[in-house]
Amino acid sequence: MRHIVQRRYAGYHLDKSHENPPQTSDDATSRWGGFDHKQEVMEFLLSEQYSLCCYSELRADEHELGYHIEHVENKKQNPQRTFDCTNLAASALRTGDKDPLLKNLLEDEQAGIVFGGHAPGKQKSVDIRLFVSPHQPDCRRFFTYLSDGRVVPADGLEKKDEDRAQYTIDLLNLNSPFLLIERRRWWDELDEIFIDHIEQEMDLECLVGINLVPCNNRLYPFFSLTRSFFGRVAEGVIEKAAPELI
Repeated sequence: MRHIVQRRYAGYHLDKSHENPPQTSDDATSRWGGFDHKQEVMEFLLSEQYSLCCYSELRADEHELGYHIEHVENKKQNPQRTFDCTNLAASALRTGDKDPLLKNLLEDEQAGIVFGGHAPGKQKSVDIRLFVSPHQPDCRRFFTYLSDGRVVPADGLEKKDEDRAQYTIDLLNLNSPFLLIERRRWWDELDEIFIDHIEQEMDLECLVGINLVPCNNRLYPFFSLTRSFFGRVAEGVIEKAAPELI
């Protein structure tokens, strides 16, 4: 999970709405449903996230799955944060879509495919004391990405932090079959081009820069996986070329 550095501003209209926040779950649902400036807010969020899903780091636009505005702390649990920009993020899978494939994906809980903000567990309730949020500066340290596509709690965590990592993975369904396939495919692609660069004695730092440094304010998918894959070389490139991502 990549730490999202927030700008703490997502537009005039959101700020005005937050001046008089909802006090009940029903009020939060009603007022958010009637908020007509979601596209403006979405553009702010995607800009600060480099177009990556806040939880999965998927480039949902590249899969034509879109994004929705995610309330990290659910509206029904804390309605007063409904219009709080520090509680908002862009999560994969758009809502209100007429595309039958996406509609079926969102509605078929039994398939276990839905992930991120639309995952059934996240929709129902969040224990904010256990949940690892992408707005948490040290969120990266909780997770490790494996070559088979899985995300697991990082090695060496204390038991309470290991439990938090596993709780978050399960709640967001970060090992959804869809994500497993896409992360495994990305790992295999990195492995292939890495071997090719080594065999042909090409510039490895250049390769890392292409995959980890923003271009047109966008990042390639699965930033944390890629960062882990390239290890120390990645850290050096990020420090020199994109220190804002450290």
